[in-house]
Amino acid sequence: MGQVFGCIKVDQSTVTIREQFGKFDDVLEPGCHCVPWCLGSQMAGHLSLRVQQLDVRCETKTKDNVFVTVVASVQYRALADKAADAFYKLSNTREQIQAYVFDVIRACVPKLNLDATFEQKNDIAKAVEEELEKAMSHYGFEIVQTLIVDIEPDEHVKRAMNEINAAARLRVAANEKAEAEKILQIKRAEGDAESKYLAGLGIARQRQAIVDGLRDSVLAFSVNVPGTTAKDVMDLVLVTQYFDTMKEIGASSKSSAVFIPHGPGAVRDIASQIREGLLQGNAAQQ
Repeated sequence: MGQVFGCIKVDQSTVTIREQFGKFDDVLEPGCHCVPWCLGSQMAGHLSLRVQQLDVRCETKTKDNVFVTVVASVQYRALADKAADAFYKLSNTREQIQAYVFDVIRACVPKLNLDATFEQKNDIAKAVEEELEKAMSHYGFEIVQTLIVDIEPDEHVKRAMNEINAAARLRVAANEKAEAEKILQIKRAEGDAESKYLAGLGIARQRQAIVDGLRDSVLAFSVNVPGTTAKDVMDLVLVTQYFDTMKEIGASSKSSAVFIPHGPGAVRDIASQIREGLLQGNAAQQ
Protein backbone atom coordinates (compact mmCIF):
# COMPACT_ATOMS: atom_id res chain seq x y z
CA MET A 1 0.00 0.00 0.00
CA GLY A 2 2.91 2.35 0.80
CA GLN A 3 4.44 1.76 -2.61
CA VAL A 4 1.15 2.72 -4.23
CA PHE A 5 1.37 6.15 -2.58
CA GLY A 6 5.16 6.33 -3.21
CA CYS A 7 6.32 5.62 0.39
CA ILE A 8 8.91 2.98 1.28
CA LYS A 9 10.61 1.83 4.49
CA VAL A 10 14.35 1.14 4.71
CA ASP A 11 15.49 -1.15 7.53
CA GLN A 12 18.36 -0.50 9.92
CA SER A 13 21.89 -1.40 8.67
CA THR A 14 20.52 -1.32 5.13
CA VAL A 15 20.51 1.29 2.37
CA THR A 16 18.31 1.38 -0.71
CA ILE A 17 19.42 2.52 -4.14
CA ARG A 18 16.92 4.84 -5.86
CA GLU A 19 16.90 5.34 -9.62
CA GLN A 20 15.00 7.75 -11.81
CA PHE A 21 14.20 6.58 -15.30
CA GLY A 22 16.88 3.87 -14.93
CA LYS A 23 19.64 6.24 -13.77
CA PHE A 24 21.16 6.33 -10.27
CA ASP A 25 19.49 9.07 -8.26
CA ASP A 26 20.20 8.68 -4.53
CA VAL A 27 21.06 6.37 -1.65
CA LEU A 28 18.20 6.09 0.84
CA GLU A 29 19.24 5.59 4.47
CA PRO A 30 17.17 3.69 7.08
CA GLY A 31 13.76 5.23 7.67
CA CYS A 32 10.70 6.23 5.63
CA HIS A 33 11.14 7.81 2.19
CA CYS A 34 8.95 9.05 -0.62
CA VAL A 35 9.57 7.49 -4.01
CA PRO A 36 7.10 9.04 -6.52
CA TRP A 37 6.86 6.33 -9.13
CA CYS A 38 4.76 8.58 -11.27
CA LEU A 39 7.84 10.77 -11.79
CA GLY A 40 9.97 7.82 -12.86
CA SER A 41 11.51 7.06 -9.46
CA GLN A 42 11.94 3.45 -8.43
CA MET A 43 13.98 1.26 -6.08
CA ALA A 44 16.87 -0.51 -7.79
CA GLY A 45 17.71 -2.71 -4.83
CA HIS A 46 18.92 -2.95 -1.25
CA LEU A 47 22.49 -3.06 0.07
CA SER A 48 23.33 -4.47 3.51
CA LEU A 49 25.88 -2.59 5.62
CA ARG A 50 26.40 -5.48 8.03
CA VAL A 51 29.68 -7.32 8.32
CA GLN A 52 29.59 -10.43 6.15
CA GLN A 53 31.89 -13.43 6.18
CA LEU A 54 33.18 -15.47 3.29
CA ASP A 55 35.07 -18.75 3.85
CA VAL A 56 37.40 -19.63 0.99
CA ARG A 57 39.03 -23.04 0.56
CA CYS A 58 42.11 -22.88 -1.62
CA GLU A 59 44.22 -25.91 -2.59
CA THR A 60 47.86 -25.18 -3.33
CA LYS A 61 51.36 -26.69 -3.07
CA THR A 62 54.17 -25.83 -0.66
CA LYS A 63 57.85 -25.42 -1.52
CA ASP A 64 58.57 -29.02 -0.47
CA ASN A 65 55.86 -30.33 -2.85
CA VAL A 66 53.14 -31.01 -0.28
CA PHE A 67 49.57 -30.27 -1.33
CA VAL A 68 47.60 -28.40 1.32
CA THR A 69 44.14 -26.91 1.54
CA VAL A 70 44.20 -23.43 3.09
CA VAL A 71 40.92 -22.17 4.57
CA ALA A 72 40.71 -18.37 4.72
CA SER A 73 37.91 -16.47 6.41
CA VAL A 74 37.30 -12.94 5.05
CA GLN A 75 35.08 -10.50 6.93
CA TYR A 76 33.94 -7.50 4.88
CA ARG A 77 31.20 -4.89 4.65
CA ALA A 78 29.91 -2.24 2.26
CA LEU A 79 30.66 1.43 3.06
CA ALA A 80 27.64 3.69 3.37
CA ASP A 81 29.39 6.65 1.68
CA LYS A 82 30.34 4.41 -1.27
CA ALA A 83 27.08 2.48 -1.48
CA ALA A 84 26.61 3.36 -5.16
CA ASP A 85 30.03 1.90 -6.08
CA ALA A 86 29.35 -1.24 -4.01
CA PHE A 87 25.98 -1.71 -5.72
CA TYR A 88 26.88 -0.96 -9.35
CA LYS A 89 30.55 -1.80 -9.85
CA LEU A 90 30.52 -5.48 -8.87
CA SER A 91 28.07 -8.04 -10.12
CA ASN A 92 29.25 -10.76 -7.70
CA THR A 93 31.18 -9.53 -4.69
CA ARG A 94 31.86 -12.94 -3.17
CA GLU A 95 33.40 -14.38 -6.34
CA GLN A 96 35.57 -11.28 -6.70
CA ILE A 97 36.91 -11.62 -3.15
CA GLN A 98 37.47 -15.35 -3.64
CA ALA A 99 39.53 -14.70 -6.77
CA TYR A 100 41.83 -12.30 -4.90
CA VAL A 101 42.22 -14.77 -2.02
CA PHE A 102 43.18 -17.55 -4.44
CA ASP A 103 45.70 -15.28 -6.14
CA VAL A 104 47.48 -14.23 -2.92
CA ILE A 105 47.52 -17.66 -1.26
CA ARG A 106 48.83 -19.39 -4.37
CA ALA A 107 51.55 -16.75 -4.59
CA CYS A 108 52.64 -16.97 -0.93
CA VAL A 109 52.38 -20.64 0.07
CA PRO A 110 54.58 -22.09 -2.74
CA LYS A 111 57.48 -20.02 -1.32
CA LEU A 112 57.26 -21.76 2.08
CA ASN A 113 57.91 -25.27 3.34
CA LEU A 114 55.10 -27.10 5.10
CA ASP A 115 56.35 -26.34 8.60
CA ALA A 116 56.94 -22.69 7.70
CA THR A 117 53.39 -22.49 6.31
CA PHE A 118 51.98 -23.40 9.72
CA GLU A 119 54.36 -21.03 11.50
CA GLN A 120 53.73 -18.05 9.19
CA LYS A 121 49.98 -18.33 8.70
CA ASN A 122 49.54 -14.85 10.23
CA ASP A 123 51.85 -13.41 7.59
CA ILE A 124 49.78 -15.12 4.90
CA ALA A 125 46.58 -13.69 6.37
CA LYS A 126 48.13 -10.22 6.49
CA ALA A 127 49.18 -10.44 2.83
CA VAL A 128 45.66 -11.50 1.81
CA GLU A 129 44.12 -8.68 3.83
CA GLU A 130 46.42 -6.02 2.34
CA GLU A 131 45.72 -7.16 -1.21
CA LEU A 132 41.97 -7.31 -0.66
CA GLU A 133 41.89 -3.92 1.06
CA LYS A 134 43.76 -2.32 -1.81
CA ALA A 135 41.51 -3.90 -4.45
CA MET A 136 38.08 -3.79 -2.80
CA SER A 137 38.33 -0.18 -1.60
CA HIS A 138 37.79 0.90 -5.24
CA TYR A 139 34.47 -0.94 -5.23
CA GLY A 140 33.07 0.53 -2.02
CA PHE A 141 33.92 -2.37 0.34
CA GLU A 142 35.99 -2.46 3.51
CA ILE A 143 37.93 -5.57 4.60
CA VAL A 144 37.37 -5.86 8.34
CA GLN A 145 39.50 -8.93 9.07
CA THR A 146 41.18 -11.79 7.23
CA LEU A 147 42.01 -15.03 9.06
CA ILE A 148 43.72 -18.26 8.04
CA VAL A 149 41.54 -20.59 10.08
CA ASP A 150 42.91 -23.92 8.89
CA ILE A 151 45.74 -25.53 6.94
CA GLU A 152 44.96 -29.11 5.93
CA PRO A 153 47.74 -31.24 4.40
CA ASP A 154 46.95 -34.43 2.56
CA GLU A 155 45.84 -37.29 4.81
CA HIS A 156 48.95 -39.35 4.01
CA VAL A 157 51.17 -36.38 4.88
CA LYS A 158 49.42 -35.89 8.21
CA ARG A 159 49.82 -39.57 9.02
CA ALA A 160 53.53 -39.40 8.15
CA MET A 161 53.98 -36.28 10.30
CA ASN A 162 52.31 -38.01 13.23
CA GLU A 163 54.56 -41.05 12.78
CA ILE A 164 57.67 -38.84 12.70
CA ASN A 165 56.56 -37.09 15.86
CA ALA A 166 55.78 -40.38 17.57
CA ALA A 167 59.16 -41.84 16.55
CA ALA A 168 60.97 -38.78 17.90
CA ARG A 169 59.13 -39.05 21.21
CA LEU A 170 59.90 -42.78 21.42
CA ARG A 171 63.57 -42.06 20.77
CA VAL A 172 63.65 -39.50 23.57
CA ALA A 173 61.86 -41.92 25.90
CA ALA A 174 64.33 -44.70 25.01
CA ASN A 175 67.28 -42.40 25.71
CA GLU A 176 65.81 -41.39 29.05
CA LYS A 177 65.12 -45.01 29.97
CA ALA A 178 68.66 -46.06 29.00
CA GLU A 179 70.10 -43.19 31.02
CA ALA A 180 68.03 -44.22 34.03
CA GLU A 181 69.18 -47.85 33.72
CA LYS A 182 72.77 -46.65 33.40
CA ILE A 183 72.46 -44.64 36.61
CA LEU A 184 70.91 -47.63 38.39
CA GLN A 185 73.72 -49.94 37.26
CA ILE A 186 76.38 -47.43 38.32
CA LYS A 187 74.77 -46.94 41.71
CA ARG A 188 74.35 -50.69 42.11
CA ALA A 189 78.01 -51.27 41.22
CA GLU A 190 79.11 -48.53 43.60
CA GLY A 191 77.01 -50.04 46.37
CA ASP A 192 78.36 -53.52 45.67
CA ALA A 193 81.95 -52.24 45.69
CA GLU A 194 81.38 -50.35 48.94
CA SER A 195 79.76 -53.43 50.47
CA LYS A 196 82.67 -55.66 49.48
CA TYR A 197 85.15 -53.10 50.75
CA LEU A 198 83.42 -52.90 54.12
CA ALA A 199 83.10 -56.71 54.25
CA GLY A 200 86.84 -57.00 53.60
CA LEU A 201 87.56 -54.54 56.38
CA GLY A 202 85.34 -56.56 58.71
CA ILE A 203 87.07 -59.84 57.84
CA ALA A 204 90.50 -58.25 58.25
CA ARG A 205 89.56 -56.83 61.63
CA GLN A 206 88.04 -60.16 62.67
CA ARG A 207 91.21 -62.05 61.77
CA GLN A 208 93.37 -59.43 63.48
CA ALA A 209 91.25 -59.75 66.62
CA ILE A 210 91.57 -63.55 66.52
CA VAL A 211 95.34 -63.32 66.15
CA ASP A 212 95.62 -60.76 68.95
CA GLY A 213 93.42 -62.88 71.22
CA LEU A 214 95.43 -66.03 70.56
CA ARG A 215 98.68 -64.18 71.13
CA ASP A 216 97.48 -62.79 74.44
CA SER A 217 96.18 -66.21 75.50
CA VAL A 218 99.48 -67.90 74.65
CA LEU A 219 101.54 -65.32 76.49
CA ALA A 220 99.32 -65.46 79.57
CA PHE A 221 99.34 -69.28 79.66
CA SER A 222 103.14 -69.39 79.24
CA VAL A 223 103.63 -67.00 82.16
CA ASN A 224 101.17 -68.72 84.50
CA VAL A 225 102.27 -72.32 83.68
CA PRO A 226 106.05 -72.66 83.88
CA GLY A 227 107.74 -75.10 81.55
CA THR A 228 105.27 -74.73 78.68
CA THR A 229 106.16 -73.36 75.31
CA ALA A 230 104.11 -71.26 72.94
CA LYS A 231 103.75 -74.30 70.66
CA ASP A 232 102.21 -76.38 73.46
CA VAL A 233 99.74 -73.66 74.30
CA MET A 234 98.83 -73.20 70.62
CA ASP A 235 98.21 -76.91 70.18
CA LEU A 236 95.94 -76.89 73.23
CA VAL A 237 93.96 -73.92 71.94
CA LEU A 238 93.57 -75.45 68.50
CA VAL A 239 92.45 -78.78 69.93
CA THR A 240 89.92 -77.00 72.12
CA GLN A 241 88.55 -75.07 69.13
CA TYR A 242 88.46 -78.29 67.12
CA PHE A 243 86.25 -80.00 69.68
CA ASP A 244 84.06 -76.91 70.00
CA THR A 245 83.54 -76.99 66.23
CA MET A 246 82.62 -80.67 66.31
CA LYS A 247 80.15 -79.93 69.11
CA GLU A 248 78.51 -77.16 67.07
CA ILE A 249 78.20 -79.40 64.01
CA GLY A 250 76.56 -82.14 66.04
CA ALA A 251 74.20 -79.75 67.87
CA SER A 252 72.91 -78.03 64.73
CA SER A 253 69.76 -79.75 63.42
CA LYS A 254 69.95 -78.05 60.00
CA SER A 255 73.51 -79.05 59.17
CA SER A 256 74.24 -81.76 56.64
CA ALA A 257 76.46 -84.76 57.28
CA VAL A 258 80.16 -83.82 57.26
CA PHE A 259 82.83 -86.57 56.97
CA ILE A 260 86.19 -85.55 58.37
CA PRO A 261 89.13 -87.65 59.66
CA HIS A 262 89.00 -87.98 63.41
CA GLY A 263 91.72 -89.21 65.74
CA PRO A 264 94.85 -88.00 67.49
CA GLY A 265 96.83 -88.04 64.25
CA ALA A 266 94.14 -86.21 62.38
CA VAL A 267 93.89 -83.62 65.15
CA ARG A 268 97.66 -83.14 65.01
CA ASP A 269 97.52 -82.64 61.24
CA ILE A 270 94.70 -80.10 61.55
CA ALA A 271 96.57 -78.20 64.25
CA SER A 272 99.70 -78.14 62.13
CA GLN A 273 97.79 -76.84 59.10
CA ILE A 274 96.04 -74.11 61.10
CA ARG A 275 99.31 -73.06 62.72
CA GLU A 276 101.07 -72.81 59.38
CA GLY A 277 98.18 -70.81 57.93
CA LEU A 278 98.25 -68.32 60.79
CA LEU A 279 102.03 -67.93 60.60
CA GLN A 280 101.85 -67.35 56.84
CA GLY A 281 99.08 -64.76 57.37
CA ASN A 282 101.15 -62.91 59.96
CA ALA A 283 104.20 -62.98 57.71
CA ALA A 284 102.17 -61.58 54.83
CA GLN A 285 100.81 -58.74 57.00
CA GLN A 286 104.31 -57.82 58.16
